[in-house]
Amino acid sequence: MSWMRPDLLTCLALLFVLTLFYEVDTAIVPDGKESKKAASLQGGLRRIFMEESDATNFFKRRGRRAVKSQDELNVEQQQRLAADERKREYHEEQRNEFENYAEEEHDEQDERTQESTEQWREFHHDGLDPSYEYNRHTV
Repeated sequence: MSWMRPDLLTCLALLFVLTLFYEVDTAIVPDGKESKKAASLQGGLRRIFMEESDATNFFKRRGRRAVKSQDELNVEQQQRLAADERKREYHEEQRNEFENYAEEEHDEQDERTQESTEQWREFHHDGLDPSYEYNRHTV
């Protein structure tokens, strides 16, 4: 029981310090609209976020079922065509790589077959040229 009183006092002190720092952190941030606007428009956030009024106007102007403008349709079509072109080039490149690989494999297989055939002929050669079996005269 003797350790309970210092631990309780330590916890209360820690709780007091945390609440004090929490209030200080919230008091540091100014509440003015100008500071919010300046903070939100800094750096890369300017490109990502827009003003609240602009966003609400955008969504009011353009509902879910609103007809797209011709410019938007043209841009979407161009994006689709560009994506299709990239996909076609990618598949063409993959096909060419596979064809080259298959051709090299075929050439290597032909070379191995030719080498094994030459080795078989050297091993079975009996010294007569052309070989005796193919030069036999039938009576």
